[in-house]
Amino acid sequence: MVLGGLLLLALLLGGALVAGYLLVDIPPANAAATAQSNVYLYADGSQLARDGEVNRVNVPLSQIPLGVQEAVLAAEDRDFYSERAVDPKAMIRAAWNTATGKGTQSGSTITQQYVKNYYLGQEQTIKRKVKEFFIAIKLGREKSKDYILEGYLNTSYFGRNAYGIQAASQAYYGKDVGKLTTAEGAYLATLLNSPSAFDVVSHPQSRDRAVARWNYVLDGMVKKKWMTAAERAAVAFPEPGKVRTAAGLSGQRGYLVEAVKDYISENKILDDKTLAEGGYRITTTIDKRRQGAFVEAVQKEMVDKLDPAARPEDRLVRAGGVSIDPATGKVVALYGGIDYTKQYVNNATRHDYQVASTFKPFVFASAVQNDSRTQDGRRITPNTLYNGDNKRRVVGTRIPYNPENEGQQSYGNITVNTATDLSVNAVFAQMVVDVGTEKVKRTAIDLGIPENTPNFVVGPAMALGTMQASVLDMTQAYATLADHGRHTPYTFLEKISKDGENLTLPDRTPRQAVSREAADTTTSMLVSVVDNGTGTEALAAGHPAAGKTGTAELDRSAWFAAYTPDLVTVVSIMGQDPDTGTLQSLYGALGETRVGGGGYPARIWAAYTKEALQATDPVDFDLELQPGAAQPPPPPPVQPSFPQQPEGSRPPWQRPDRPTPPGPPTPPNGGQTNGGQTNGGQTTGGETTGGQTTGGQTNGGQTTGGETTGGQTTGGETTGGQTTGGQTTGGETTGDQTTGGATQGGTTPGRRRPPAEFLE
Repeated sequence: MVLGGLLLLALLLGGALVAGYLLVDIPPANAAATAQSNVYLYADGSQLARDGEVNRVNVPLSQIPLGVQEAVLAAEDRDFYSERAVDPKAMIRAAWNTATGKGTQSGSTITQQYVKNYYLGQEQTIKRKVKEFFIAIKLGREKSKDYILEGYLNTSYFGRNAYGIQAASQAYYGKDVGKLTTAEGAYLATLLNSPSAFDVVSHPQSRDRAVARWNYVLDGMVKKKWMTAAERAAVAFPEPGKVRTAAGLSGQRGYLVEAVKDYISENKILDDKTLAEGGYRITTTIDKRRQGAFVEAVQKEMVDKLDPAARPEDRLVRAGGVSIDPATGKVVALYGGIDYTKQYVNNATRHDYQVASTFKPFVFASAVQNDSRTQDGRRITPNTLYNGDNKRRVVGTRIPYNPENEGQQSYGNITVNTATDLSVNAVFAQMVVDVGTEKVKRTAIDLGIPENTPNFVVGPAMALGTMQASVLDMTQAYATLADHGRHTPYTFLEKISKDGENLTLPDRTPRQAVSREAADTTTSMLVSVVDNGTGTEALAAGHPAAGKTGTAELDRSAWFAAYTPDLVTVVSIMGQDPDTGTLQSLYGALGETRVGGGGYPARIWAAYTKEALQATDPVDFDLELQPGAAQPPPPPPVQPSFPQQPEGSRPPWQRPDRPTPPGPPTPPNGGQTNGGQTNGGQTTGGETTGGQTTGGQTNGGQTTGGETTGGQTTGGETTGGQTTGGQTTGGETTGDQTTGGATQGGTTPGRRRPPAEFLE
């Protein structure tokens, strides 16, 4: 019975194969062989862009260098000339790997891929796969291998709107296919795997993956003996040329179309090749009026002030921005650069600049979310005291770390709220360790930062924004804070259809990423940044706002991330050499000694937000704060100390042509230093009595104007700490140390808090 059953199954299977072979004919070429354009629309239905006509030039196989042919075979089907038209084992293996979660894989031979490209389509259906199977068998019996390979090379999509190897050769290397080197052919073969993602010019963040795939292709050629090991060792990666865009994609249109295409591909709505077939009507979420307002704000606040002829540094200036409705997750505006036909890399979606201090709110949000405490057991709230001294060693971690504050300023014991206003690195480097670096990374991911963000490495330095998230990613994360901790995945799409049929869009059900208390308490501190701290330029928007400034290492980028209750916008100014593409510092650009997040980015934000919300009344934030987060009485003004700048350090905040204004008069009983009183630690006449401290650890008892020697404190009481003329002799502390306290002569005349834009 078993044998009979197996024989019956074999007969049925054989009969099905014979029937399929007889019933399925080789059809005429499909529409993909003469692909259509896609139409992109604003949210109101008006046309945004059309992605151009098809770029295709067929060439005979004899014009394609043998090394280029072999590179394609090494990438896609190394046994093409010896195998059958279909490979059932490979198909079963690919299906199994896909089903078991090892990623979507193709078991198709080049013959099958050619059938899909030329006769069928890119849709992933069983019906299409069955047709592909039988057409490939027939084609393999009726046509030569050279015929099939030629057809495959002329119909494959390589990105940059290039169909076929000739169009690709021109798009990437500006030459005819007959002049391609083997290394260049290997890179074009690499693109077949993922045309948009592996374009190292448009997507520099994918460079490592693209180069790895290119190496895989060349190594395959060595294995097949199409290239010697010596020839392989001598090959260098062939850098492709700049993107040459269609005139119809000039201005912001090209950036918007590119961002929408990436969203469609990354969310697996359509793959690159299917979308490239064209015929799709794509309605975006882009608000035409707000998009225009964003462009106008950048033009007025930044571009009009560039003068490359007088200031060579102005050639380096780039800008990127994204605006999201936090309630819906819709991207309503995007600024990618001055012009897509001139600056082809989208500054709104690139991943090669540090986010700097705009990461700090995620550290505090994680502290509230995880009910975190300081090293000595105090709950972290906006009113928690931390030591803000420059180069203070972070405790509680095995990783040695003592970060510089901007301008090397020391603040003594200050609250978290004040540290956020002034963006004090020492405080947040300690806080990220107190919370736990893994917990902070988890919170950032929950807020909307992709887990695979470049340089997203756990450690104390992460608090200062060393990761390289895009402007779009940061806008997503801040939108979660703005919506009381509720995360709604962003989208560029209202609708996408073809031939009147709508495609299914990704599920974007909101979820509570962090508690409302965590998000709202963070917002309350960011409101203070705008009202009292480094983000005061945002007040010009005329709407209540919460925000954070950031200036990256070596001043290569400056950020302002901020939101009103109903609109979230992030703006970044970046430095990049227009010729080499290398990241550059912005020192001296736009006529400024330093370009900080509280300057040009905040002014662009304010100008855009004012116009974007001009039809709505200002709305106050509705916040639910963590216990203990209510604001205490305003503290006295912080008077930071400024050590002498070492020779060769980054430029100080004072401009050389701007005189330093005199400081406030010295109050009686000594000027108040570094945050003022420490629960009783008050100095009268230079002698300290009742010097009790609460919380925080301070090393060295250092004050502006002098050093401390002697004056030992045990159990919180100080004896012998004599102060003369602002110089304290003594001050070594055992137990809880005090930095701050009022010291006679402690205020340094002629030094005041620096301008907001230079406090990063």
